[in-house]
Amino acid sequence: MTASLGCGNPTALAELRPGEVVLDLGSGGGIDVLLSARRVGPDGFAYGLDMTDEMLALARQNQRQAGVKNVEFLKGGIEAIPLPDHSVDVIISNCVINLSADKDRVFAEARRVLKPGGRFAVSDVVRRRDVRPELQRSIELWVGCVAGTLEERDYLARLEKAGCVQSSIEPTRVYEAKDAAQFLAEAGFDTEQIAHEVDGAFMSAFIRAETPPAVS
Repeated sequence: MTASLGCGNPTALAELRPGEVVLDLGSGGGIDVLLSARRVGPDGFAYGLDMTDEMLALARQNQRQAGVKNVEFLKGGIEAIPLPDHSVDVIISNCVINLSADKDRVFAEARRVLKPGGRFAVSDVVRRRDVRPELQRSIELWVGCVAGTLEERDYLARLEKAGCVQSSIEPTRVYEAKDAAQFLAEAGFDTEQIAHEVDGAFMSAFIRAETPPAVS
């Protein structure tokens, strides 16, 4: 089974419960989907969504090898989720949302497909403060992001704009200049001079939010 790349372990942190329906945004090789399927059990279900045929083929191969039945891999973008309204209990994602050029649309779609009282529980890369654009681009390349990361207050504000509540960000790894020293030096930066700009400016984080409960 081929492992997945990412910046966290959303399946462990999402507190999945038996019988729930889970959706992994940007599911890649499907590892988090298969782990989720086991956590929700035979009465639950896990969807994986990916836009590339190669990753979908790999995910389905991994599913066959694992012998997991309560799984379906869907083709599509995370900005247009091919599932009905209010059909999912939990959305997970492993360092994919930061790659989207239209994060507001991603959050709106997540809100649409989540059931009342549903949970948004993703790992992502987040900026803790503003940095120079050229330095931001280099750090994003280093951590594997190819689009702009969101600053943490902006991330929470966008979730709330989409209609989510109880949003929070929990750091899982705060990056220091020494972590990226070799990469930044190769990119032409004086690592000693920029250390104060880089230290603590980016982090991998676990982002939680909920949809409002149903009105009785």
